[in-house]
Amino acid sequence: MCSPELVLLQVFFLMFPENAQPQLSSSASGAVPTSSDLGSGTLGETVQSPSEATATPPDVLGISTVGPTLVASSAPRNRTVERFPVLPICVCDLTPGTCDINCCCDRDCYLLHPRTIFSFCLPGSVRSSSWVCVDNSLIFRSNSPFPSRVFMDSNGIRQFCVHVNNSKLNYFQKLQKVNATNFQALAAEFGDESFTSAFQTQSPSAFYRAGDPILTYFPQWSIISLLRQPAGVGAGGLCAEGNPAGFLESKTTTCTRFFKNLASGCTLDSALNAASYYDFTVLKVPRGMTDLQNMEFQVPITLISQADPPVLAGNTCQNVVSQVTYEIETNGTFGIQKVSVSFEQTNLTVEPSPSLQQHFIIHFRAFQQSTAASHTGPRSGNPGYIVGKPLLALTGDISYSMTLLQSQGNGTCSVKRHETQFGVNAMSGCKLRVKTANCSHLQQEIYQTLHGRLRPEHIAIFGNADPAQKGGWTRILRRSCSVSAKNCTSCCFIPVSLEIQVLWAFIGLQSNPQAHVSAARFLYQCQSVEDSQEVPLTTLVNFVDITQKPEPPRGQPRMDWKLPFDFFFPFKVAFSRGIDSQKGSVPPILILCLLLLGVLNLETK
Repeated sequence: MCSPELVLLQVFFLMFPENAQPQLSSSASGAVPTSSDLGSGTLGETVQSPSEATATPPDVLGISTVGPTLVASSAPRNRTVERFPVLPICVCDLTPGTCDINCCCDRDCYLLHPRTIFSFCLPGSVRSSSWVCVDNSLIFRSNSPFPSRVFMDSNGIRQFCVHVNNSKLNYFQKLQKVNATNFQALAAEFGDESFTSAFQTQSPSAFYRAGDPILTYFPQWSIISLLRQPAGVGAGGLCAEGNPAGFLESKTTTCTRFFKNLASGCTLDSALNAASYYDFTVLKVPRGMTDLQNMEFQVPITLISQADPPVLAGNTCQNVVSQVTYEIETNGTFGIQKVSVSFEQTNLTVEPSPSLQQHFIIHFRAFQQSTAASHTGPRSGNPGYIVGKPLLALTGDISYSMTLLQSQGNGTCSVKRHETQFGVNAMSGCKLRVKTANCSHLQQEIYQTLHGRLRPEHIAIFGNADPAQKGGWTRILRRSCSVSAKNCTSCCFIPVSLEIQVLWAFIGLQSNPQAHVSAARFLYQCQSVEDSQEVPLTTLVNFVDITQKPEPPRGQPRMDWKLPFDFFFPFKVAFSRGIDSQKGSVPPILILCLLLLGVLNLETK
């Protein structure tokens, strides 16, 4: 009568070794099922035996680490992408009205299959799912209400995986409201100390891909060339003419030209003549080079500004090109639809040997986009900030990038300023030459020098904040200097340092976190000066991460667990426990032996 109980006891020990707990799994080489891998595994499903068929999922996208950890995201590479992927947010859509490179959820790309244009999809632009996996030998029957699947990983080991659907583990904790009262406490608790591929002659492609060089055609000479964007090289930033412009790559380059005999080169040097930048056509698509007589494949360049030819007048070379700006409108795989160019010109003195700094700007945008979108500045994230993107500030209804001081070569303050980048602590300084003896005017001048031309009033909570929506901005807290009594009647109490403190945190899904600014504060340091000709000023920005992650999950599976296929395993465990038990207690091994003797006696009777 006791035989069934003994059998069940032995099975229990074999199936559940001591301290056996499941744990999350994933490795760099392991395969992980995706949403496309979902099969018929449902409630009450029995796991297949090793002799039954297994499924090997396709390659997946996402970030994984070696060792047991959570598979944050995965998606099959060969999965068909919809024309406009329905995602709650498109984190890589940073430029309104323009197709962002490798952003597979950007509606401005108008692509039926984004992977035909892009070499890969940026994280967050495709749907992802999370799975928890254990060795298939540990599972006899699955009673999970969530989708499950058995598959073979890259090492030939069968894995049993269950789709994770636990919102508490996927989201960051909600932060408490930050105000002037608890700002310093949070900053002290979480903060630290402050402070293109080369052109190859191959069979032409049917359409341009991101980064491809743009083909041009000179009808008067029947020559095919590339659209050039000269760039600076070397310590002196000399102009390199051979730098090609990349398709969909909007960027600005600057370089310097030096002239030994500008008197003879003023009218002969093509780099100084505006006509040399638009006396050709642009091919809509690369395959247009196979039929150069077909004008449907050629786009003429439209001149939208005045461009006079260079003229030598005495000791001055007039109408020299100092800036070239191309506006290129594209329409997905249909290629380039419209190209326009504008110029800025200047005059150069022939003697002594002059130099010229030129700027080349190429901007891509979607064909026939709305006028409102074309005047909207680029985002610093969508929605969350991206590290290295500008920190957005607001004054009135004007949105701009927050800046820091920048010095000239002699150490004095420059009109140009350093752009503040999100998540990057920085410090800069310069010397301000005092132009007025009036203390009130001096204070006003220094405040404007520290802040910039505009005094920031609000800071954007997210990288895609709209100036018209005031709810997307938070007011900047300020702590001014305390004016102490001085025994100096001719002294002027002025600010000499501005520290910008920014508290930020990740929110949302841990697999796709979004950085947002909780609060910002301007902290001034002042000192009194007397009859000073130069005042040293300092600006610095310090970012403090106050992210609060959820509690770690308990009892997660571990991939290296194996069942002890050993008949004596329960006895070994019991024996090891008996050695560590207190003296005078009955060893568990003795109890097991007595139990076995009793069962054997019952069977012999």
